[in-house]
Amino acid sequence: MNTNPSQSSIFMSKWKRIRKQYQLYLFLFPTILFFLVFHYIPMYGVTIAFKNFMASKGIMGSPWVGFEHFERFFSSYKFATVMWNTLIINLYELIIAFPIPIILALLLNQVANARFKKLVQTVTYAPHFISVVVIVGMLYLFLSPRNGLFNQLIEWFGGDSIFFMASAEWFKTIFVFSGVWQNAGWSMIIYLAALTAVSQDLHEAAVVDGASKFQRILHIDLPSLMPTIMILLILNIGSFMAVGFEKIYLMQNPLNLGSSEVIQTYVYQTGLLSAQYSYSAAVGLFNSVINFALLVGFNQLAKSMKQASLW
Repeated sequence: MNTNPSQSSIFMSKWKRIRKQYQLYLFLFPTILFFLVFHYIPMYGVTIAFKNFMASKGIMGSPWVGFEHFERFFSSYKFATVMWNTLIINLYELIIAFPIPIILALLLNQVANARFKKLVQTVTYAPHFISVVVIVGMLYLFLSPRNGLFNQLIEWFGGDSIFFMASAEWFKTIFVFSGVWQNAGWSMIIYLAALTAVSQDLHEAAVVDGASKFQRILHIDLPSLMPTIMILLILNIGSFMAVGFEKIYLMQNPLNLGSSEVIQTYVYQTGLLSAQYSYSAAVGLFNSVINFALLVGFNQLAKSMKQASLW
């Protein structure tokens, strides 16, 4: 008998709180509306992955085929190549590209000269604002086998020029390291901001105790960065199977296709160019499910290790 009055009292107290702070909820409303309209409502379209979608019949009228498209993808001769390239490129980025901004932030934080510090920050994060199309155009120019800067240096040292952009074995290295050059400085800003919260008293006490700069980085700065590192690592793991489509597609050509064909480009080729909408939706859904599983799993692992987590 007391459940209804208690529930109504809880509802009234929440309603009063909303009315009291309605301005904050009004600010929140456009964001909620955005996610509802552009992220949650369109999720209904995922059902075409389980249907034989026909544009003339629409989503509702198209016949159900169950897991037929998933089975087709798993048995496809492209499956092994696409999965291998996607995994290797992402693992390569995680090993190389993820730690570099952390190292840069730790080193730059020790620089005492404010002018030099600002100059390094500007030079390192400026490439982030260059368009991906321009970046790929620069790669084709610098790595050109005829008059590219890198091949001129190779020939100057007595080597033979290499057609880097048409070489399957060089594709992953070029993709990852050009990404490091473009984004390392921008990612470094987050870690520098976290380092500003470190108390200078800790560094002063360490200096008095005779600690070197390396020891201060190892025992003061790095532990202070660990919560930020863990959160960003979880977010990176959550998008582990998602490789930047634009850059890969622009760098892709028939000669390096063996190393550059990833899930995103495969979905584009089968979905938009070949009009196999249901099949490409199934491949994209498979990719998203893996990302979601990795995000949840790694978040739980971080919690079990008493580290910072998303929830």
